[in-house]
Amino acid sequence: MYKLVVETSTKLPKDVRRAVKAAKEKENAGTSAAMSLATITNNIKMADDQVSPICQDTGLPTFKIKTPVGVNQLEIKEAIKNAIVIATKEGKLRPNSVDSLTGENSGDNLGAGLPVMKFDQWEKDYIDVRLILKGGGCENKNIQYSLPCELEGLGRAGRDLDGIRKCIMHSVYQAQGQGCSAGFIGVGIGGDRSSGYDLAKEQLFRSLDDVNPNDDLRALEEYVLENANKLGIGTMGFGGEATLLGCKVGVMNRIPASFYVSVAYNCWAFRRLGVSVDPVSGEINEWMYQDGEFIDFEETQAEKETAAARANDVITLQAPISEEQIRELKVGDVVQINGMMYTGRDAIHKYLSDHDSPVDLNGQVIYHCGPVMLKDKDGVWHVKAAGPTTSIREEPYQGDIMKKFGIRAVIGKGGMGPRTLAALKEHGGVYLNAIGGAAQYYADCIKGVEGVDLMQFGIPEAMWHLRVEGFTAVVTMDSHGNSLHADVDKSSLEKLAQFKDKVFS
Repeated sequence: MYKLVVETSTKLPKDVRRAVKAAKEKENAGTSAAMSLATITNNIKMADDQVSPICQDTGLPTFKIKTPVGVNQLEIKEAIKNAIVIATKEGKLRPNSVDSLTGENSGDNLGAGLPVMKFDQWEKDYIDVRLILKGGGCENKNIQYSLPCELEGLGRAGRDLDGIRKCIMHSVYQAQGQGCSAGFIGVGIGGDRSSGYDLAKEQLFRSLDDVNPNDDLRALEEYVLENANKLGIGTMGFGGEATLLGCKVGVMNRIPASFYVSVAYNCWAFRRLGVSVDPVSGEINEWMYQDGEFIDFEETQAEKETAAARANDVITLQAPISEEQIRELKVGDVVQINGMMYTGRDAIHKYLSDHDSPVDLNGQVIYHCGPVMLKDKDGVWHVKAAGPTTSIREEPYQGDIMKKFGIRAVIGKGGMGPRTLAALKEHGGVYLNAIGGAAQYYADCIKGVEGVDLMQFGIPEAMWHLRVEGFTAVVTMDSHGNSLHADVDKSSLEKLAQFKDKVFS
């Protein structure tokens, strides 16, 4: 179980690698989307080489286990819990389990209901264990529809296959770049609200290469995969050709009064693996999702040339940053930051809204990040993974906090809303979009941990003082009222409307 956890956190399966490669080949050279995919594939290689988490948000571990009759499931549960504790201690998982009432982090990824373990029995003679590590950014873009309903851009979705089609297309549109596109979706048709979501997530355990035995669903999967990429949302929501990399649909019966379409969205860092285990020895017999070609993502000559050509366009910022420097930036600029930056997520933003900051943030950079951290025997902290978290959660606080403390730049992923955009214009601030999931790439830019405050919130939510060099991000919201995220949302909604007419009868 420990081997399964580590491999799932640090190495993408072969079918996902092939899908990411296909996305990379779709994008136009020199665009922000192409740059993002180059960073993503570089990050995958770094995670391989260092056996470190692909993404700092190692998610909520969900296991699906099939056992022969007579196998003691209690022993398997205990083995899984022990594996989770060890993997967390060794920095292969981020401590993500938080008490829902007190907010206290357990520190070991255990707690009421965690990790999730779903058992089935079967008559085969081996144990089948599958694990998915699905982070919060993509989990928050899950969505459930109750048919019939009215959908923005698509009109009425009825209780038929075409209504289901509209819901799925809308689910991709509403995710935008906040779920770390280009992504994957699992769809569950029918059931009740809870079983529908379970069915949707179950589809994510299917291989990307399988063929749906239901002709109608196979046609639906193919339709969505082709046409969702015409929405122009692109990698990280920067616009582009690759928005969706996989679509799997399942169906179950329902009661007459309810007709749910449930969609489980997964980011490009699609971390799911499985093993066949000998029930007597406990040894791994076979790894799942590893058929076919292996892609190792060595940097191509074309990528090196593109990176070299763009290097002259990169703007270097030394923190602390002046308002004058910020006002010169515009949407689309690529920046590299040197100096200090300070992490701040949900707990920090809530705290800063009511308290003074433990450090002087005037002219400084706040990074929406919950890193994976390990302390060595000398008491020195080391960053094991440090990609951005989804920023929109901080929308109620961000603008006020920037003005209160003089913060000049915010780094995150997925963009922010109108309140933050207005504050950037008034105060002289900028939003920088880092590449979601690129936890090893950004950890490599962090040259030292200078301190930490507010550790009572737990490692992911504490304020870490990070000294960085060459930390690269893209300006997507500037101090002149411009937002790439709002522009892509508007243009993709217009493109969504072309799919309003009936396709499936």
